Amino acid sequence: MNRSDSDDNKSVALYWDFENLHASLVEARQGEGSYNKPDGRFKAQEPLMDVQAIVELAASFGPIAINRAYCNWQYFGRYRDALLQGAVELIQLFSPGASAKNGADIKLCLDAVEDISRFGHIGTVVIVGGDSDFMPVSQKIKAAGRTLIGVGARKSTNRHWAKSCHEFRYYENLVEAPAAADLAQSNAQTSAASPEPLSSAAEMFKRAIRLLTETKGDYWVSEASIWHMMKRLDPTFDTRDHGYANFPVMLESLDSLVEVRQGDSELLVRLR
Repeated sequence: MNRSDSDDNKSVALYWDFENLHASLVEARQGEGSYNKPDGRFKAQEPLMDVQAIVELAASFGPIAINRAYCNWQYFGRYRDALLQGAVELIQLFSPGASAKNGADIKLCLDAVEDISRFGHIGTVVIVGGDSDFMPVSQKIKAAGRTLIGVGARKSTNRHWAKSCHEFRYYENLVEAPAAADLAQSNAQTSAASPEPLSSAAEMFKRAIRLLTETKGDYWVSEASIWHMMKRLDPTFDTRDHGYANFPVMLESLDSLVEVRQGDSELLVRLR
């Protein structure tokens, strides 16, 4: 979706109804209803969710100021490394009664409304979850003049909730095969003689451009925005660690991956 330049200075608040998406992925793999069986739910859960893919999506809308996930974490310890890597704040919620519901969606909604009322720098709210229970909070977020992005599994997401967001991203699209343009490039590389694998710096560079292209709705993105996006994706990234004196030198060395042209006031870049 298109955003004004002023939006680039706004922060992002990311809220996860963590078990909601995890359960959807379990049932996509093992069959509908499999997660809610006692032997499916009340045990250590295998990590199925690509946490980093969602964090990177949120980062494409601005610097992440709040990154909070709601769950009964006693069964989700195997997600530890991914959650630490994504700098996710964990909110522990036990079920208050005999039912298995932990009220994550209610707590999430209350916190989101409170946060946007307290913090004027939050311009975008990202909610990970597919329940229709999020529809009332969507109205509050939009009434406050903030942009609402939803993320959920395609099969289990309530369509009315998805429609109530400014933009909704299906989880499967974040982690599945690359787009047609990428496939065409891949095929071209395959036909060449033994192409060299991309360096980690080049992979980060391409990922940043793809996210900017999708978020801004334009294949041409500014040189400066690429660097800012790379630092959002990995705050520790330093061009010198990869043999480049600075970012312009790195950009010049990756000319086989991109086209560059002069815009009105800055260089514009797009993937070949």
